[in-house]
Amino acid sequence: MSRDFGSQTLKHAPWGPSVTRIMAAALAAVDPRTAMQATLKVKGNQIIVEDHKYNLDAYERIFIIGAGKAATPMTEAAVMLLEDRITDGLVITKDGHAGSSDHIGPVRIIEAAHPLPDQRGVDATHQMLGLLKNTTTKDLIICLISGGGSALLTAPVDGLTLDEYRDITDALLARGAPIQEVNTLRKHLDLVKGGGLAQAAAPAQIISFILSDVVGDPLDIIASGPTVTNPSTATDAIKVVKRYDLRDLIPADLFASWQTISPHQSQETKAHNLIIANNAMAIEAAVHQARDEGFQSERSTEPFEGEARELGLKFANHLHQLATQKRDEPLLLVAGGESTVTIQGTGIGGRNQELALATVEALAGMKDIALITLATDGGDGPTDAAGGVVTGRTLSRAHVLGIKTETFLNNNDSYTFFNALDDLIITGPTQTNVNDLVFLFVF
Repeated sequence: MSRDFGSQTLKHAPWGPSVTRIMAAALAAVDPRTAMQATLKVKGNQIIVEDHKYNLDAYERIFIIGAGKAATPMTEAAVMLLEDRITDGLVITKDGHAGSSDHIGPVRIIEAAHPLPDQRGVDATHQMLGLLKNTTTKDLIICLISGGGSALLTAPVDGLTLDEYRDITDALLARGAPIQEVNTLRKHLDLVKGGGLAQAAAPAQIISFILSDVVGDPLDIIASGPTVTNPSTATDAIKVVKRYDLRDLIPADLFASWQTISPHQSQETKAHNLIIANNAMAIEAAVHQARDEGFQSERSTEPFEGEARELGLKFANHLHQLATQKRDEPLLLVAGGESTVTIQGTGIGGRNQELALATVEALAGMKDIALITLATDGGDGPTDAAGGVVTGRTLSRAHVLGIKTETFLNNNDSYTFFNALDDLIITGPTQTNVNDLVFLFVF
């Protein structure tokens, strides 16, 4: 469970080792291999998933497909469990997440771009659809879905180019749209989202193992629900377009088709969908590890959502309140969720780093506290960092370097700020993805 999180503060503070073990425990609890092994059981000629049993003798072929940042370790676990029963397979993962081989057993591993899709992802998606083209009731599909799947598994509808698809996605992200709205629109731009992948595999049986990176674990939103019946309608897509002023980015014929078709739900999919790891599991593990480390530890009662800098101020205020409490032990509060950033500047950063940067001035001068943000996938925005560390000394250290917090915050340049202080959280790709964590420590 040992992990180096990169921050100089964590390396040198007396409480650093305890804090790193707490964060490492959170990540270990949502390890995709462990989650798959706990959920997918093979006994004799049966696959057992939850209370469902699938007779392997009833299937002539077994395929493994999937997409997401956790696709590689999930595939490793599935191949280990199913061994030579697998006929063929293809999964798509983010650049840098495939490991040293382009195959795991008979399953091809293809890397593609994230968060904006590229041609490699589109080509790989069409290869996957080709794999499923002639499936029958004698086939079993094991589908492995995790965060990042929306960008990696992409097949634009007719009349929409990849560049147009990318521009729409980029605009939604830049304007701070929550993932629920981003993926609602994506489902109406894409052939495989909103149950499209399951429909392509029909009439085969699908078992879909899902790592949730969305608050509340809504199956139809995680990776845009490729094996889940789409509850949204064209009317919902139009509402998102209007809310974020995207009309000029939508091809006229496509938009017109949304206005003329009847608003109905998509065809029911024949898929067994289940969550195998989520944010709550990471929080629970952090809380238990903290207690083992001698902390009084608690979990936030509600997941956080909203603009990162506004949430940062709320967390800073909460940390002030915690610091005034009488206690005999150090204290930890862990919160989970996902913030958004409305981009106004030209800097580099991510939602976790921006949330942390927004707390620096509010926490200045406080003793024996720390606020740490962590993207559980190891990649916060388009950076190699997972978050940042803030203490009561962060502002004074920035002043010594001639750095003005407000300047960097206004320019959405949180990565540069924390990099200058050597207080970025650096994990490398964790190959899991269950949203974000915020740790409030009082020592």
